[in-house]
Amino acid sequence: MSRQSNHDKVLTNQDGIDERRAQWAAELPDVDTRGMAILGRARWITLTARPPIEELFKTHGLDSGEADVLFTLLRSGPPYRLRPTELFRSLMISSGGLTDRLNRLTKAGLIRRAAAESDGRSLPVELTDAGIRRAKAAFQEDMAIEAAMLAGLTEDEQRDLARLLKKLALTITGTRPLD
Repeated sequence: MSRQSNHDKVLTNQDGIDERRAQWAAELPDVDTRGMAILGRARWITLTARPPIEELFKTHGLDSGEADVLFTLLRSGPPYRLRPTELFRSLMISSGGLTDRLNRLTKAGLIRRAAAESDGRSLPVELTDAGIRRAKAAFQEDMAIEAAMLAGLTEDEQRDLARLLKKLALTITGTRPLD
């Protein structure tokens, strides 16, 4: 992109989503693309935000799925123990996907489980001391990265955006927002 077009973008506050909407307006003018303005940007933000967070997790020897398990156990509070069923419901993944994560985290010494007798899904999963330390460090660094990503918004804007996104999420999932 030329220096002039970068300058024009800054002056007009346009982004890739605005460009796509303009193209669709020219091609299919009767189609409402307001959803793209919100959901398209949400997708772009997610895709852009994930790589630095994933890289952070790698520095802690984790992938995002493993970090999710550790964070879920940590936020459950002492003794940092949940049954696998509670974990996979909280993480919204399959029990099979959880089993793979638990096996990797056990091997890494970050969680412990009772020896499997009849049904491994009912045996509690608990953070080890090493797991607690790693989860706390990774989560604190993750939140610092996310705070830096939000630095372009004022606190009021962040609060308003969080409120509106929550309302949208509740609407999409079929839960009736209260306001």
